[in-house]
Amino acid sequence: MEKKTENNMEQKMENMEKKTKNNMEQKTENMEQKTGNNMENKMPEKETGSQNMPSGNHPVLHSGRQPAVHSGGHPGHPGGHPGHPVSNTDDSGVRPPRILAWETTAACNLACKHCRGSSTIHSAKGELTTAEAKKLLEDIRETGTPIIILSGGEPLMRPDIFEIARYGTDLGFRMTLATNGTMITREIAEKIRDAGIQRVSISLDGRERTHDTFRCIPGCFADSMRGIDHLKKAGVEFQINTTVSRFNVDELEDVHAFTKEVGAVAHHFFFLVPTGRGAELTEFEITPEEYETALEWLYGIHKKTDLQIRPTCAPHYFRILRQKAKEEGIEVTPKTHGLDAMTKGCLGGISFGFISSVGDVNPCGYLPVSAGNVRETPFKEIWENAQVFNDLRNYSKYLGKCGACGYKTVCGGCRARAYHETGNYMEEEPLCSYVPPKFKRPADKS
Repeated sequence: MEKKTENNMEQKMENMEKKTKNNMEQKTENMEQKTGNNMENKMPEKETGSQNMPSGNHPVLHSGRQPAVHSGGHPGHPGGHPGHPVSNTDDSGVRPPRILAWETTAACNLACKHCRGSSTIHSAKGELTTAEAKKLLEDIRETGTPIIILSGGEPLMRPDIFEIARYGTDLGFRMTLATNGTMITREIAEKIRDAGIQRVSISLDGRERTHDTFRCIPGCFADSMRGIDHLKKAGVEFQINTTVSRFNVDELEDVHAFTKEVGAVAHHFFFLVPTGRGAELTEFEITPEEYETALEWLYGIHKKTDLQIRPTCAPHYFRILRQKAKEEGIEVTPKTHGLDAMTKGCLGGISFGFISSVGDVNPCGYLPVSAGNVRETPFKEIWENAQVFNDLRNYSKYLGKCGACGYKTVCGGCRARAYHETGNYMEEEPLCSYVPPKFKRPADKS
């Protein structure tokens, strides 16, 4: 049976390999020289395949603790799970969370170059216990029933992960799992299903050589593919998350085709935010112009595919979507563009939140501004009252181009990029090339 699976995967890989571009070896060589890793001795002989960039770890939080890593692709945001329209406010005037990404552990079995939290094989000191994890889920339940993304690090390295997942399922949450896929065996896939986990996200960022190079572990692409096969046999729904950088931007079409071929229900694209180890890869950040081009390409494939397509850490897509729709004379509605089109670009602190393995709460995994810690303050109180959340919910406080932009309520810019570029999360998004019609820099005013 195992041989049959391997043969099927080899055939799939051969189909993908036919599309390999001959500049891949040079890109890999350049990257290896710049990162100082001697990948020559580690790389498998295969030239093709896809590289999986896990939604990496999170930077040091305001409390001074080292946060847990958020593996597998940062759903809807970190984790890459389905987006939802921004919900109605409750009696307090605050929208309840719709998606919460929870780094259940900082430990990870891979060593990805872009890892936001510089994750290692070891857990973070002081991670939430099983009892604390269950209490956290109970506290979150006080705010409603958001999608819970069990992330990491690598969440499958946490021994009680299925106990936690089952507990969340029984509380009425939609439990999802963000993993790199390499640890999924037949038994693990069945445990995922039996714990009530409704969707698994697995990162895939390019061909096999690209994937293995970025993760620094030869063979991890093949391991992830075997994991996907086990999920399919267990009847578990899965999606593919792809992190976009200059290193793989010319492979996006191949990855998307492969995503459909392997039977994923969704393809989420995460645009690299340079944090953690990813901050060392500045030469692989795409330019604002490349960013705009990639988002326009996404708009095009969104119209042609039956997969759920969602750009993450790319709020400008929602501006482009409306600009293109206007050019085409089409009104943006759930019927014409899907339910995801009705949400806001950056949901951090508005309907999306992040919880680290030691209990720190942040707007998202890439924005290292702590809103509080669940060991000290109930989650509901943090969600409703934290200053950083209140700031992000007030569009009138946005600065620079973002503050003057007519699309700020549907885009909002990436607050994490603004923070890492300027130190102020309310500043303008540095990767946006769009200039609002009447916007002028202070120096330009007469």
